[in-house]
Amino acid sequence: MSTPERELGNPPKLKDGVLRIVALGGISEVGRNMTMFESRSPAPDATSTTRSGKPRLLVVDCGMLLGKTNAPGVDLGLPDWSAYVDRLADIDAIVLTHGHEDHIGALPYLLRSRPDIPLIGSRLTLALVSAKLEQHRIRPDLRIVREGERLTVGDWDLQFYAVNHSIPDALAVAIRTSAGTVLHTGDFKMDQTPLDGRITDLPGFSRLGDEGVDLLLADSTNAEVPGFIPSEREVGKVVTDVITRATGRVIVACFASHVHRVQQVLDAAEESGRHAALVGRSMIRNMQIARDLGLLRVPEGVLVDLRDAESLPSNRIMLICTGSQGEPLSALSRMANREHPTIRIVSDDTILLASSLIPGNEHSVFNVINGLSRLGAKVVHKSTALVHVSGHAPAGELRYLLNAVRPKNLMPVHGEWRHLRAHAAIARSTGMTDEHIMLAENGVVVDLTGSNAELVGQIEIGNVYVDGLAVGDIGDVAIRQRQILGDEGFVSILVAVDLRAGKVVYGPELTARGFTDDPDALDPIRIELIKTVEKAVADGVRDADALAHIVRRTVGRWVDKKYRRRPMLMPMVIEV
Repeated sequence: MSTPERELGNPPKLKDGVLRIVALGGISEVGRNMTMFESRSPAPDATSTTRSGKPRLLVVDCGMLLGKTNAPGVDLGLPDWSAYVDRLADIDAIVLTHGHEDHIGALPYLLRSRPDIPLIGSRLTLALVSAKLEQHRIRPDLRIVREGERLTVGDWDLQFYAVNHSIPDALAVAIRTSAGTVLHTGDFKMDQTPLDGRITDLPGFSRLGDEGVDLLLADSTNAEVPGFIPSEREVGKVVTDVITRATGRVIVACFASHVHRVQQVLDAAEESGRHAALVGRSMIRNMQIARDLGLLRVPEGVLVDLRDAESLPSNRIMLICTGSQGEPLSALSRMANREHPTIRIVSDDTILLASSLIPGNEHSVFNVINGLSRLGAKVVHKSTALVHVSGHAPAGELRYLLNAVRPKNLMPVHGEWRHLRAHAAIARSTGMTDEHIMLAENGVVVDLTGSNAELVGQIEIGNVYVDGLAVGDIGDVAIRQRQILGDEGFVSILVAVDLRAGKVVYGPELTARGFTDDPDALDPIRIELIKTVEKAVADGVRDADALAHIVRRTVGRWVDKKYRRRPMLMPMVIEV
């Protein structure tokens, strides 16, 4: 099994006839999905004097990080394309597999540097992208494709396949090059009775397998889950039953892109005689886009404005909102915290969380559930009823995919390490040998030449954060400082020293923030600090910076011994 556990140096220069694949995000994490493909077409023949062209680039997806960034104050986490920042002109296109934020959310930040990169995707995907980029005043070059279509962009031969996911119009893409053929599934599952009748094109994958797939990049998110995912139609029955049985108002929280779930909820509203109102800008915008594209059918008279819904009896109201992941500013979180401007949770409300937990969001989601329960609402979620099924293929479906495609090599993508390892085990169960399974993480370089795939090096991939209006200006040092401030607090120390007299003439003045509520907690260190500073001056220390270092060390040791804490220390020594 090819893994990055061995030391990998800088990758070699790309040779003619080689396809290079580098994940810039999305591997060993959930979100930030972005994969860079690089290819240099070989010269026409061995005797030709014409050199092959400059290496060209193709991007698949460009998303933001989902779940917690573990970076205080940071708004978004982005893929790290810094290794290619001087080569954006070489990108022939960005292929977007579907419209979820972890696959399209970083586009505005990449397109700031080159807004004319062609974006290739399905109708719904590009409609969502267009709405997002409009907010950033970017007019993109959009190229709509459908499943079954084959498209040539530069030297890239692309063919698209329908796949099921928790958003309509998702696509897989086959990338044919002179070095070999790659199939990238994007996010997918194999619902045999989907609401829209659009099933994952397993026969098409099989035909591509007959042709020969040299490398398969496949979704790993549910590789640890055995068996098969229940159909969305089964969820619809349970959702309808929950809504029909509710005696008061029903509030449904789901992803703003989950058109099929919203369709089920609207159908249940019609059946139970309720009126539904959409809450939240992203939910309203996305459902209007889906409705305009004919992907969402709104029963006549069911959908009403929120203001009109508030005047109806509670047993005739249903609200559809965002916040299923416990996002702090979402509608549902604000309701749980009694911060929503118009909606107040009452004891006869039924709250339906129609989504899966994204890894890292568990604490936030349970906080919202507890907040709603404290207010008396009944909360129904995936752990208590079949009100959601995942959009990602579990082990049984991944095994079907491998047997249909019969790839020569596999590169598990889209998942944490436990998911990647589980996916590798599934591949071994189908007869694939370890040397053909590429377990790579972000930045690891995979070179494909025909049926041979190999880990050949690694480029540096870091964390890129959106912090307010700044992108990439905040690094690991600043994040670590914020973490220390949040975890340990802050202590400033001001000392004025008469160097000629060798005496402390003012202070030490110690000010603590986020460290303790006791205003006298630091008093015991003052006398020791005066003695230490005056002794240092007597021993010949005359530099203010050196004295500040002594102050920091003295206070730091005392605080650590007394409180087992390590706050950020900011000493200032003034020479008098």
